[in-house]
This record gives sequence, C-alpha cells and structure tokens, in this order.
Amino acid sequence: MLKFKEEKYSNLLIHLQGFVGDTTSYKGKKMFFEEQYKSWIYASDEVIVATNNMIQLVIDSQGKTPDKEEGRKAVGNIVLAMRKDLLGRTKLAYSDFQYTSVHMEK
Repeated sequence: MLKFKEEKYSNLLIHLQGFVGDTTSYKGKKMFFEEQYKSWIYASDEVIVATNNMIQLVIDSQGKTPDKEEGRKAVGNIVLAMRKDLLGRTKLAYSDFQYTSVHMEK
C-alpha cells in the first residue's frame, strides 16, 4: 500500500505544477484535478484537507493576482501532508518545498 500511495502522491505532486509560476496551464490543472479526484480513495485526511485549502485559494483568487506566499504555503502544506502520510513525521516546513520553473527554449 505504501508503494501505491507513493506513486499516486508523486503523480499528484507533478500535476501541481499546473498551478505554479511559468508551468501554469489549463492542461496541467485538468490533469491535477483528475488525480485529485482519485486521491479521495487513498489519501490521508490531512492530504485531502491541504488539497482542498489550495483549491479554495485558487477559487478565491480568480480574476486577481494570487498572493505568492499564500500559494507557496498551500502547495507546501500538501507536500508536507504527503510526507507525513508516507513517512509518519517530518521536521520540514512548507517553506522548505520549492518548485523551480524551467524556461523552455523556442
């Protein structure tokens, strides 16, 4: 079960890129929501709550520039909840998790 969750959380984490910086895209968001819906059958309560909080932040920010720190906190809290579910504990904080945007050459 641990291996299954690790693989599923990995997919969810990768698709979170659809909400972050230069990687933001409709397709990325769509793929994230597909994975997020599936997560209801395996994710811990903490992962579900953290994911719902990030989604609410996105909804509340529509039409406005989202607060970068609030976004970073929301995404980081999802990752921390996943770590706690898989590892049982962590000493990291949400601010320790960072996405790095990669610019593609044209």
